[in-house]
Amino acid sequence: MAGQRPPYEQPSPDAAVFVISVAAELSGLHPQTLRTYERLGLIQPNRTGGGGRRYSFRDIELLREIAELTSSGIGIEGVRRIMDLEHRVSALVRRNQELVAELEATRDALRSALGSRGADAPPNKLPVLRRPDPDQSVVVWRRSR
Repeated sequence: MAGQRPPYEQPSPDAAVFVISVAAELSGLHPQTLRTYERLGLIQPNRTGGGGRRYSFRDIELLREIAELTSSGIGIEGVRRIMDLEHRVSALVRRNQELVAELEATRDALRSALGSRGADAPPNKLPVLRRPDPDQSVVVWRRSR
């Protein structure tokens, strides 16, 4: 239809679209608190060419999390430590996913290499080629020299 606008597309969670007053309202904090959190290094909003702060959806969620922690009695240094530990856990989860993918690729390559040996080869007893049971631990063996 003529004159009809295309549907609105929501910006990405990292798009810095909120000015400080809107970010403060959405997070339930005072604008001066946002400035203080920035000064303390808890949050880093983007800046416009003129120096104005712009906050993203992700920044708003972080501000809400900080507000929740401080309202439960945790001090700023405790909040900083909790946030650091959460970032470390996220990085470890990502690294673990990478290692699991690498292990699967290695298993696939070993299966392929062993599959091309022929039918007269002895059966595979390598633990790396068996599907792991989720209720069991993985043990890495090394022969001592």
